[in-house]
Amino acid sequence: MKRGTACGRGLALTLAGALAIGCAAAGPNYQRPDLMPPAGYRDAASLQSAASMADLPWWDVFDDPALQELIRAALVYNHDLRIAVARVQEARALARVARSFLYPTVGLSAQSGVNQESRNAQPSAAPDEGDERVFANTSLAATMAWEIDLFGRVRRDSEAAFARYLATEEGRRAVLVTLVSDVASSYFLLRELDLQREVAVRTLVLNDETVVYYRNRLAGGLSNRLELDSAVANRSLTAASVPEFERQVAVLENAISVLAGRPPGAVARGKTLEEQVLPPSIPVGVPAALLERRPDVVEAEQLLVAANADVGAAKALFYPTISLTGAVGTVSGDLSNLLKGDSIIWSLGAGLFQPLFNAGRIRSNYEAAQARFARALAEYQQAALNAYREVADALIGIEKLAAVRVEQQIGVDALRDASQLARARYDLGLSSYLEILVADQQLFERELGLVRTRGDEMRALAQLYRALGGGWQEPPPAAPVPPPTP
Repeated sequence: MKRGTACGRGLALTLAGALAIGCAAAGPNYQRPDLMPPAGYRDAASLQSAASMADLPWWDVFDDPALQELIRAALVYNHDLRIAVARVQEARALARVARSFLYPTVGLSAQSGVNQESRNAQPSAAPDEGDERVFANTSLAATMAWEIDLFGRVRRDSEAAFARYLATEEGRRAVLVTLVSDVASSYFLLRELDLQREVAVRTLVLNDETVVYYRNRLAGGLSNRLELDSAVANRSLTAASVPEFERQVAVLENAISVLAGRPPGAVARGKTLEEQVLPPSIPVGVPAALLERRPDVVEAEQLLVAANADVGAAKALFYPTISLTGAVGTVSGDLSNLLKGDSIIWSLGAGLFQPLFNAGRIRSNYEAAQARFARALAEYQQAALNAYREVADALIGIEKLAAVRVEQQIGVDALRDASQLARARYDLGLSSYLEILVADQQLFERELGLVRTRGDEMRALAQLYRALGGGWQEPPPAAPVPPPTP
């Protein structure tokens, strides 16, 4: 008993010492690298403020009931978002698995068996002839195994797994932000195509009237075949654009339906493109805020945290592994004696393993972990730079597209007047039909260009909202979104 007591005390002292030393983990603790963000966005000095449009929920930014309904449906039924949610759940479970290795593993085992010994074995394990050779034993034991995380390998693995879980959560938010922006951009493009089709149909009606006009003049001997053919050709050019716009509308409706998690079909409309307006002022905050606000940037940083922890775990493999094992139970050949004191058994042990030679495996694994950290650092830095660029691109787009739209509107107004003047001059015999043809073609093209610019402006707003990290907010309570039709 004294020897067992001394052994138990030695193990206890070893365990206490290991726990005291094991407070430090191998490898460096994570420190955020200084990315030195710019003080402000390019050409956006007048918009600098602490506030940001990304603070606004998407239902305040996109004030169109039909668009809001599409976004709500996408947030419920979009399959990319559901995949991202599943990844979060998987990573959360794996983080719990990694953390479980910090604690002892306790189990319970029970066994019952019968065996017969051989008398002919050399040496014979069986008793002399005539004695019983058949033995039966029943055992019941509780076991414990625990790796003492003296050098922090298990803690670094747990840290890496938790950081990857946080990265998947940010990845889910990034999918959500992108989804809101994609639905809004696609909807604005749909309204742009609708308006372009309206322009084409309106122009086609005018072209039909022109063809009838010149056909009647030719029949009355007041015109020639060249003018009629020119009018017919101009009319066919406009007519061909109508089904092309309808094709683009159908294809885009199918894409929007898939974003909303439903089969291809028609999409309900709300405000027209001309009714969609940009806010008078768009606060964008400061670039440094993107490091905390953009989900993709935060995701890249969490992956960097995980890579840093992996370096520590790889470094810990150079050091010894210490483990404790123990068991307590009973063994008896008679079930009635199973719980008696003479049947009790117990064991307690400690083990240490120090790798000495493995052909450079641990060293190479450590170098690979360092290389992964360097890659994760570069990806984090690239994600931040890309965030700054996307915001600057969207800002300059909104600013310059507004100037383009103003000039295009002036051009459209002038060409409408020119088209009317050309017809008046033709009726007075002061010009040929060529002036009317040129004025009509230019007006049609300029009207379509004006519509495209208006659509580009609204899409630039959606892109800026995404670039700032907006769109992750949960929608307010609303009427249930109908499920997709199977």
